[in-house]
Amino acid sequence: MAQHPTTPPRLIRLAEVRKLTSLSASEIYRRLAARRFPKQIRLGARSVAWSEAEIHQWIADQINEG
Repeated sequence: MAQHPTTPPRLIRLAEVRKLTSLSASEIYRRLAARRFPKQIRLGARSVAWSEAEIHQWIADQINEG
């Protein structure tokens, strides 16, 4: 039985989140404040990213709600 390699978790920055969701940065941060968007992961004092898997799940949830 062949094993399928798993894709390691990936973190993506704001520019890629914007591209994937078609939302502006200000709208992403508004939804974060309202707890209607996946949380950021702090990478450093002035650096954050998001889980790519969580962003894709959020997109799927938006499609299913519509």
